[in-house]
Amino acid sequence: MSSQQMQHVGEQGHMALLGHSLAAYISVLDRERLRKLTTRILSDTTLWLCRLFRYENGSAYFHEDDRDGLVKVCRLVINARYDDYASEGYSVLSSRQPVIYQSASGRPGLGQHLCSQLGLPLSSLCTVPCNTIFGSQHQMDVALLDKLIKEDIEARKLPLLLVAYAGTPGAGHTDKLARLKDLCDEYSMWLHVEGVNLATLALGQVTSSIMAASRSDSMTLTPGQWLGLPAVTAVTLYRHEDPALSLAAGLTSSQPVARLRALPLWLSLQYLGHSGIVQKIRHSTALAQQLLPKLKTLASIKTLVEDELSSPVVLFRFSKETSSASSGGSVEGHCPGEKKVLDAFNRWLGEQLLQLVPTSGVDVVELDDEGACVRFSPLLTAEVLGTQEENTNDIMEKLSELVPVICSTMCLRQDFREESYRHAPSLSYIQQLSWPGLGAVRYEPRAEGLDESRRKQEQQKINTELLKKLQDLETDIIFSTGPEFGTEEDCIFVGMVTEDIDVSELVDTMASLGRDIEESGRLLDNMTEVVRKGILEAELQLQKANEEKLMEEGVLRQLPVVGSVLNWFSPFQSSIKGRTFNLAAGSLDSTETTYSTKAQPGSPSPQESSTSLRKQPGQRLFRRSGAGSDSFSETSSTGPAEETTRDTSAIPSGSINPPASPPVVEEDPHTGGVDIPGYIQETSVQVHTQLEDDLASEERAPDGQEVEQSGK
Repeated sequence: MSSQQMQHVGEQGHMALLGHSLAAYISVLDRERLRKLTTRILSDTTLWLCRLFRYENGSAYFHEDDRDGLVKVCRLVINARYDDYASEGYSVLSSRQPVIYQSASGRPGLGQHLCSQLGLPLSSLCTVPCNTIFGSQHQMDVALLDKLIKEDIEARKLPLLLVAYAGTPGAGHTDKLARLKDLCDEYSMWLHVEGVNLATLALGQVTSSIMAASRSDSMTLTPGQWLGLPAVTAVTLYRHEDPALSLAAGLTSSQPVARLRALPLWLSLQYLGHSGIVQKIRHSTALAQQLLPKLKTLASIKTLVEDELSSPVVLFRFSKETSSASSGGSVEGHCPGEKKVLDAFNRWLGEQLLQLVPTSGVDVVELDDEGACVRFSPLLTAEVLGTQEENTNDIMEKLSELVPVICSTMCLRQDFREESYRHAPSLSYIQQLSWPGLGAVRYEPRAEGLDESRRKQEQQKINTELLKKLQDLETDIIFSTGPEFGTEEDCIFVGMVTEDIDVSELVDTMASLGRDIEESGRLLDNMTEVVRKGILEAELQLQKANEEKLMEEGVLRQLPVVGSVLNWFSPFQSSIKGRTFNLAAGSLDSTETTYSTKAQPGSPSPQESSTSLRKQPGQRLFRRSGAGSDSFSETSSTGPAEETTRDTSAIPSGSINPPASPPVVEEDPHTGGVDIPGYIQETSVQVHTQLEDDLASEERAPDGQEVEQSGK
């Protein structure tokens, strides 16, 4: 559903789209008019952005790739710090290797992209760890950065540039920009800042940590995301006095057409005005502040925000510590690898929230210390998706339904594992810590006399059929084959469950259905053998009947011409003898009774040998009596409750309660056949091999005329 969510395009978005069309028309003007117009558009847009985001005396570079501005800034700094770089090129870098510093909480792959675009070795990239004891664990450790810079200087390296964040890509935390700026000034380094929190610079009240970004040497803005403007370029604001170096670095262009990149943003800013821009950013930050106090009312949800009073990014996750503290117990030990299990459930929680409330724009982020968390960052999504205050209420409503399901599933995982072990070796429990559900099992068929390939084939066949039967049951539990790229094969993964699920009944049903499928397969194999033996026996009896016919009729009647004349003068009355093969009895009988009574030999009237046990009307399968929780109905893939009066044939035998013992195969001592249980007997096939067909073919005259049978 999330992939089909279309971007909300408001009137300001239509202005941005109009700007792209106008840019194409304007590009055909004569060169002088085009130069004047593009210069005016570029200067106006730059001035508005610098005033709006409190960046005085800045220049602007508009670029499609939001990383391209930082690449150009790095080239500018290299040209400024290495005097002979313009003439000597990269050879001057060998005297003092440049070093670019970035935070460990930065954007993944950004440093590698910089080195690739600048032609620098990866040794020129230095990743600065975050705080471990004091401060946020997502902020750059300033003291450690100072130590690293001193070590690089002692190693005759040149500290070139520092990439800091006003809103890290994952947690949305802001580095100590004021201290970092002072450190950069001390070592003559360039400070570049980026992050979603830079949008709050346009508000009337800005925190001091964000305000320090206005002192940076450059910063990258993404107004298209913040204001809901489609296909609008990112902007890098920078301060530098030498226009020649800016031109050499690619931050400015002498081509008028390149300046038209600013036209869509110019039109949108004109349309919105200062008040409209501030109102949209304030609306997004207000959404985060509305959701945060509501999340704190949920006992099992842990929030991870930097500043509870002004943070525009809200992170939260399901936590077993808060859950166990509220329930008076502990889920410790319910399953090994607790952190990995919690990460799996939090990923599921984020996916469900995005599916159930697509306009919320929530996503899942992976943090080094906390693990998987759900992030609500309305500055990135609110204007694009049209998020409103009621959507935060929808998030809370769905959380109140999903969190109890997670709690009950985690508590029942251990019971499911123990019940699976109780049914060993029929059921094999599969340890899957990354599966957000009750667990996974595999039915293991009895493999007496089977080689490995045959056993694997039989195992796959049984588990596939078992999965289909489980998916056809009337229950809210989701059964699947597991993750798309999972390592385990031929497994049945059980999804999320509510607290009223009877795990013992569930596992018993899975084991009994597996046994039924396995026994049915063996009965079919036995039937194949019985049919083969019956055909061989029928051929022998037909051959014997032909010999008796020859002795009874005489040799003359077998001659082509003489036999026809003799049969015409003296017809011979031959009894019709055929054979019928009954799979249920495993016997080969004569058809004399069939032709004398004009009726097929009757078998016992078909009756249900096993009747599926049923729950009370309105109660789903695997629910304990008296339980009526419906909190999971909206998150399940099954539809609404169906009619309770169904034909019992629609539910496999033994699909609800543990069935009786599996059908027993009995050998018939007289015929060597198989005695089939009653529920298979009604579908048994009777094979008729009629002797009269052979007699008619043998009595056919050479001249093509058929001889009349006796008795007519």
